[in-house]
Amino acid sequence: MIIYEVNLIVKQKIADDYADWLGPHIEEMLALPGFESAEWLEDVDYDVDEGADPRWVIHYRLRSHDDFVRYEQEHAEQMRAEGLERFGTKFEATRRILRVRS
Repeated sequence: MIIYEVNLIVKQKIADDYADWLGPHIEEMLALPGFESAEWLEDVDYDVDEGADPRWVIHYRLRSHDDFVRYEQEHAEQMRAEGLERFGTKFEATRRILRVRS
């Protein structure tokens, strides 16, 4: 089992629009081969009332590292481009791959 973690910092002024886009984007990701589930997590250590930018983490669970490699080779560029085309530099994304230890 692999966890593909995407960390997002979204400008407060577009957060609602980004969230509206992100839900269906996650569903698109889950339709790809090897993706089994996803969790959308919110960092509670920021103060939205003070206008801080939301910080979200998406954990995608994939069956194997090979499934992730296939995603990187066949789908990642297109999936990432959708957010960039729509929101440009109004968000930041970092990613990492985690292996579930048994």
